[in-house]
Amino acid sequence: MARKGDGIYLRGSTWWLDAYISGKRYQMPLGKNIKRAVALDLASIKRSAILKGEAGIGRKKKDIVFEKAKEEFLDVVKVNNRPHTLRGYQQHLAELEKTFGKERKLSEISPFLIEKHRSRRISEEAPVGFNRELGTLRTMFNWCIDKGKYEGSNPTRKVKKIKESRGNERFLEPEEETGLLEASGEPLRTMLMCGIYAGLRIPSEVLSLKKTSVDIKHGFLTVEGAFAKNGKTETIPLNPILKNALAKILAKPNNSEYVFVRANGQPYKSIQNIFRKAAEKAGLTNISPHAMRHTFASRLGEMGCDIRTIQELGRWADIRMVQRYDNVSERRKKEAVAALSGNFPTKFPNVSEQNQKSYLNPVAVNDCKS
Repeated sequence: MARKGDGIYLRGSTWWLDAYISGKRYQMPLGKNIKRAVALDLASIKRSAILKGEAGIGRKKKDIVFEKAKEEFLDVVKVNNRPHTLRGYQQHLAELEKTFGKERKLSEISPFLIEKHRSRRISEEAPVGFNRELGTLRTMFNWCIDKGKYEGSNPTRKVKKIKESRGNERFLEPEEETGLLEASGEPLRTMLMCGIYAGLRIPSEVLSLKKTSVDIKHGFLTVEGAFAKNGKTETIPLNPILKNALAKILAKPNNSEYVFVRANGQPYKSIQNIFRKAAEKAGLTNISPHAMRHTFASRLGEMGCDIRTIQELGRWADIRMVQRYDNVSERRKKEAVAALSGNFPTKFPNVSEQNQKSYLNPVAVNDCKS
């Protein structure tokens, strides 16, 4: 018998919808091991779907399985985006697939299922990873909707990101830079210098740097908009150290269009492994290639560059991002505090013994002059 009231009931650990809609009875499972409030929300969605013809009544809305959506979406990304962006999307969707599976339809990916993925990533201590995966999933859903491959709402808009800590803005002290560069063979050494002395993003801008983008004679290099985070093609001046290093790299003959290539002539896709070995050899911990860019911006700040100049040289679209890099090293803080004693020595007044006693002894009322 159909249930009255809200039309849902619990059978074992599964909530069911049992209701008459437009004169017809509908019975269907809503979910297992879920709360009553969630079951009510799902029941409302099911009722709406039935009324709109999404449950097999009338025209069936367009839908697509997750695996097919992922493949078609990545094909478009491969053509229109940077290789670094493609790799990121591939990694994010692979993580989501572990939770969703390949054959689940997009219409079956609910906020509840995304929350399940969120819980898994939190348990794996990967909150930042979840936020990136959520962003990728949102982009893929929007693309499928825009291209008419899926007719429905985007479930990601009901899921909140995990609040991220700013973390440690790691950058290199001068002796750390020396140790890391000494521990790095070529071309890794010059790659890192591109970050330290020009502020380039190593994974996207350095690894994709082409020979035609480096002008040794006039002392500048060009970051192509296709590989820049802000999408703009911009020219960056070269200081003498980086200029000489790049000149030596370019003097070595190879048939590739890229500046930095492996022994087999193929461009680098990643430097994570060789960078990790160099960092270990130099005795550095808690460091990544992006610390080179942190170092670039931090040193500009230490030299007295105003925040607008740092923004222009580092090519940040939002000045708030520059404030994250506007660091002063612990060494500079200690040096500044230590310098106080040298530049402003404390002067203690010469107080006579008699005057000292007068401070110690109580003053009689009659001794006070009016």
